[in-house]
Amino acid sequence: MPLPGFCGVLCCRQGFSLLARDYGDKEEEEESLELRSADERACNGRGPQEVTVSQPTRTVNVKNGLSEVPEEMRSLILEKGKMGFEEDPELVVKGWLYREVPGTWIWQRRHWFVLTQDSLDYYSSPERGARRLGTLVLTSLCSVIWPDKQTYKETGYWSITVYGRKHCYRLYTKHFNEAVHWACAIQKVVDSKAPVETPTQILIRDIEENKPNEEVLEHIYRHNPILKYTQSPLYAPLLPFPYGSLDHVQHSGKGYTALREEAVRLFNSLQQLEAARDPVPLIQGVLQTCLDLWPLRDEVYCQLVKQTSGAPQPDAPTQLRYWQLLTCMSCTFLPGTPVLKYLRFHLDRVRSHHPNTEVDGYASFILEALKKTRCRECVPSWEEIQVLMGRREMLCVVHFPGQGSCRMPVTSHTTADELARTISERLGLQRSRNTFALFERSAQHEWPVGGGTIIADILTRFENLSAKDPESDGQRRLYFKLYCLLDVDSICVDSIEYTFLFEQCHEMMVRGQLPASEEDLQALAALRLQWMMGDFSIHSPCPPLDELFPGNVVEARVLLALKNPSPTTPGSTPAPPPSCPQRFPGGLLAGALWSHATAHKQRMAQDLRLRGRLKEEGAAIMGAIVERWKSLVGYSQKDSMAAYLAIARRSPGFGCTLYEVDFYISSTGSFSQKLWLGVAAKCVSLYRQGEVEALESFPYGQICSYEVSDTNTFKITAGDRDLLFETNKLTEIVQLMNAYLSATHQRQVPADSTYTEGGFCLAPSAQELSSPSV
Repeated sequence: MPLPGFCGVLCCRQGFSLLARDYGDKEEEEESLELRSADERACNGRGPQEVTVSQPTRTVNVKNGLSEVPEEMRSLILEKGKMGFEEDPELVVKGWLYREVPGTWIWQRRHWFVLTQDSLDYYSSPERGARRLGTLVLTSLCSVIWPDKQTYKETGYWSITVYGRKHCYRLYTKHFNEAVHWACAIQKVVDSKAPVETPTQILIRDIEENKPNEEVLEHIYRHNPILKYTQSPLYAPLLPFPYGSLDHVQHSGKGYTALREEAVRLFNSLQQLEAARDPVPLIQGVLQTCLDLWPLRDEVYCQLVKQTSGAPQPDAPTQLRYWQLLTCMSCTFLPGTPVLKYLRFHLDRVRSHHPNTEVDGYASFILEALKKTRCRECVPSWEEIQVLMGRREMLCVVHFPGQGSCRMPVTSHTTADELARTISERLGLQRSRNTFALFERSAQHEWPVGGGTIIADILTRFENLSAKDPESDGQRRLYFKLYCLLDVDSICVDSIEYTFLFEQCHEMMVRGQLPASEEDLQALAALRLQWMMGDFSIHSPCPPLDELFPGNVVEARVLLALKNPSPTTPGSTPAPPPSCPQRFPGGLLAGALWSHATAHKQRMAQDLRLRGRLKEEGAAIMGAIVERWKSLVGYSQKDSMAAYLAIARRSPGFGCTLYEVDFYISSTGSFSQKLWLGVAAKCVSLYRQGEVEALESFPYGQICSYEVSDTNTFKITAGDRDLLFETNKLTEIVQLMNAYLSATHQRQVPADSTYTEGGFCLAPSAQELSSPSV
């Protein structure tokens, strides 16, 4: 006895028995699923659950009747009568156009084109009863490419391209206005069409409506092969895509074609997973395609749901490959809302049908991942895919100031803010009044990582850089460091935070970002030697000078000495002043060849002289540092650190982060000079490079606002003054100022005793870089 409530469904779904042929017959050349809009179904009197599937027919030697109408026309529109064009009420535009004829020696032919509300037809002539030569049915999936100048320059014609389900018309005209008129008219007809639905979309809606009725659901799955696993290839995508869509033109260098073709290719890649010895490259390829062509993400999810439904052996290793790819997809992209609901229903259904199995484990893992997933910037790395296939966590190496490091477990959803908070808790820094952050460091640069950045994306970038340049392996690292120095006095001497402060202070000193006198810099270098090596010994190997002393100070001394050379000795020939050009004898030998050779020799001589002076100056400074080191006998490591930080605190710029900027002196920006912009807990200061005292300081209480003028220009308004800066560290400066101001507002205390909870302040987005009030 048939079940009540779905007798109509039984009758309506009989057509889906043809899908085995549609998706399995290799001789089929084109997709056989008929796409019907909601309006067409309503006109035919069918309900929302009715789906029609038609097979294309091939008629041989039939000259009359319906066989003369193109197959595409037969399935979607009604046959027109023999009325003339003037009497056709559906006619929109008509006229002569040239049509490209590929594969012939005549590249274009002139035809009479007629645009109606249903199709774009072309005829042999405009006369009544003229033979129709072709038809392109217009639906909501058709695409119209507008005329462009490049084609006109190459051919002398303005062209428009119309993509249909089976045909593509490339039309040409000599008049630009005529091309635009046709493009507008065709696009208007396309936009007027109701959205087209595929059988898969209709079935997804049916499943959503019949969730409480398990018997109806089982019947739908049993009688619709499109919802279940198949070994045959697909000849059409499961979801609707525009014909000939060029939305992915920016990725044309990667060999992508139309979205419909890419969807079919992706299903072929999915089926190759079953026999692949190493599935990781195929999984990465599918994920990369979905990252580049975002409309295909829902399609791949539907294909994976299909291949993980009704498999003969769900726990077989070949079948688990689909679950592994689905796991990677769920940790990389989220599908649209309708597909997401369908996916969650599928996962719950699989868990109820296959409890305590590998499939159940993957389904549970994916359900949890979908709650946390955000769109990724990068495709998961090789290591990440490997751990996701085993439903495990990754290990991320995080370095500390100095030589320390640790390995932290992370998932595909762990953010920099979460990882920084976890490290703070493990190191006992959660009660610190200072702020910590993760930094990304290369051989020459270092920058803070945004709090919302996914750690897996950073690890993927590291892996990609190592693959491109194997020699640079190990140059990119992730560091956990002090970010906002808010309260130095509260740091316990025996804590790891005190060690972080010491190491970071020395890093800033070596980079030349600690404004201090040369005498203090030498004292700091000596204390660093005492901390590293202990008491002086002639057998103790000294580290290189650039690990103890800022190199820019050595270079500045050498350049100053070269600009002001010592007086010449008696009897020596004085060098010509720099303003006097070298004079050469006239003739051919005074040409450009000899002048370039002489200039090259002069540059070589200057470089050699500069290297020699740098070596001499470095040796002199190293000797002075060693002499100071000898006087530190008996200092322990703790004593050396305390003395080091005591000297560093005497610097007016201690605790601030310096950024090199171009400071515009006038509001018109006609004059500028290079300065250091120091951002600290209490104020923002300007330093002349190489000087200890600040030129001017602006406490946060005096700053009215700060804003981003353009990509590299930053403006601070303090009182009635506007300070303009140009720098490539714009985001970092605004981020740090926001962090300090946020700490001040959270604590609601005066600026001279500002502190905040430990943790990382999120990096600002482009929208957050607007003018915040202070």
